[in-house]
Amino acid sequence: MTDAEKKVMDEEVVVESVDAEVGTMEDVDAIMKKFDRESNTRVWEGTPKLILRYMLAAFMVFMVYMNLWATWSGQIRRCLFVGFVVLFTFFIYPVKKGNVKPNSMPWYDIVLAVAGCIPYFYYVANFKKIVAMGIAIGQTEIILGIIGTLVLAECCRRAVGLPILVVATCFVLYAFVGRGMSLQLVVYNVFYTTNGIIGTPISVCSTYIALFLLFGAFLEATGVANFFIDCANALVGWASGGPAKVAVVSSALCGMVSGSSVGNTVTTGSVTIPMMKRTGYPGEFAGAVEAAASTGGQIMPPIMGAAAFIMAEMTGYEYADIIVRAILPAFLYFLGIFLGVHFKAKKLGLVGLKREELPKWKLLLPKIYLLLPLIVLTWMVVAGQTMAKSAIYGTIVAIAVGIINKDDRMTPSKFVNGLENGGKNCLSIGIACGIAGIISVCITMTGLGGKLITYVVKLSGGNLFIALFLTMICCIILGMGVPTTANYIIMASTCAPILINGMSMHILAANMFVFYFGIVADITPPVALAAYAGAAIAKAPPMKTAFNATRLAIAAFIIPYIFAYNNAMIFVGDVTFFGVASIVISATLGMASIASGFMGYLIHDLKWYSRIALVAGGLLMVIPGTVTDLSGLAVLVAILLIQKAENKREQKAAL
Repeated sequence: MTDAEKKVMDEEVVVESVDAEVGTMEDVDAIMKKFDRESNTRVWEGTPKLILRYMLAAFMVFMVYMNLWATWSGQIRRCLFVGFVVLFTFFIYPVKKGNVKPNSMPWYDIVLAVAGCIPYFYYVANFKKIVAMGIAIGQTEIILGIIGTLVLAECCRRAVGLPILVVATCFVLYAFVGRGMSLQLVVYNVFYTTNGIIGTPISVCSTYIALFLLFGAFLEATGVANFFIDCANALVGWASGGPAKVAVVSSALCGMVSGSSVGNTVTTGSVTIPMMKRTGYPGEFAGAVEAAASTGGQIMPPIMGAAAFIMAEMTGYEYADIIVRAILPAFLYFLGIFLGVHFKAKKLGLVGLKREELPKWKLLLPKIYLLLPLIVLTWMVVAGQTMAKSAIYGTIVAIAVGIINKDDRMTPSKFVNGLENGGKNCLSIGIACGIAGIISVCITMTGLGGKLITYVVKLSGGNLFIALFLTMICCIILGMGVPTTANYIIMASTCAPILINGMSMHILAANMFVFYFGIVADITPPVALAAYAGAAIAKAPPMKTAFNATRLAIAAFIIPYIFAYNNAMIFVGDVTFFGVASIVISATLGMASIASGFMGYLIHDLKWYSRIALVAGGLLMVIPGTVTDLSGLAVLVAILLIQKAENKREQKAAL
């Protein structure tokens, strides 16, 4: 959670808590420290804090230089990145959870920090010598490789968590025990080749992700989040259950940039959750709405929380292709949540905010220039510029916009904050990507990839649904302890190839499938970090909030299966204009039917059998196909007629 997010939280909660009981920043910190590794950080004050602040800022300046102007080889760039990430991790994350004394760092952490980064810097200093050695690395290189790998694993335990570490350990043990590989061979492949720690995940992280995180930090500093919230208020704040609809729209806009479900929940939720509670929504529902919408921000084109850039690298597809194919699934996801809060508002008899309380468009339109960084970034990538260059130019435009924005002016302190936050945000993702490299190289060097495909095909009996279900479980479990961006990289390296090669799925469908389920882990019990953050603000039970969020985001559990079976939903294959229009209309009606069934309201309260029928009918309409569409539509029309007949009977009885 960044300093800017904390500031927003502190300011907004004070304002809104007059009308609704909501949590404070301390409540959010407490629940995040309990469940989220990234929230357990050391406390630095005074001069040590300033030193670390400027060191992180310098790190990000160095990353910009390295990506734009340095002519070093890929191995050198990646090793430098990992070395600095390991070093800073020990200055940020303590050895265990709990209260940490200010300005306190044990001697063993200093030793680990130095020992952990030395192997990577040694690789840089002796690059030509190590490359010339090949697999015949010496004793010194073996020892340094072991130290570098083990210290990276400790960084993972502190900053990311155990799930991914357990997976990586199992793969390494398989290399030793299952395949009988020598220590020298394993260390060489894991530490010194571009298939291991400094493999594709770190390559992606040290370029696209790092620079995009920097872009996001500076974009946040421009005040664009508040602009998105104001626009959402002006657009739908007046409608029935307006504040919840504002949460859906604003979180979709903010979340596509932030790349963090938790961060987005805190930033926009500090404004929207008190408004929802004040309107009459139960606390657990208010927190769930914000968590579900904030999590979905990462599937929202054109940015998709950096996933679009990474997916382009992992699949070989153009960025523009990916964002176009992601439009309909994202639309259906947010439509499902939007309609869910609409039916809930109708059921509870909730009204919107008074129009005089809402922002005026004539005051908002002059601030449209705040969107320039997003426009420049998207335009440059679509125009064929490299993603690294596009992110840097987008950052420059964000800084310029911040300077001219008189309401939230970019100051030297904010400039350093942007660099510092960009550096901090690189740590957990960088570590997870390094561990993902270990998993990837073990699969490759042991030949386990082919065996996994064989095992999954056997276990599923060649049934695609079972293979998809097993993949979904893996994504959700791993997503409980890994940042969503890193989770996608890991699953794209491990599970997606199984679906592509073993089950003959389209490469984009497979990648989007694992991406969706890696993200929804943030709202899926038992560890649902975004839902827990929303619950802390709403002063509601965390688990109850998580179950509500899962129910609201049901589209995210349905849509991936649909486009896995029928690629037309992601516009793959022979798709005509009529076909696309048919899919959009039927899927929209389907999501309305599903949302109505889950919320228990259509024209008035639904009986249990009508709710089941509506959900079933909605599922039929979401599945592309003439027969399924007509069958689902028939169910929806039948329930509508039944509801109207019941209304007439009730009106007559009242007379």
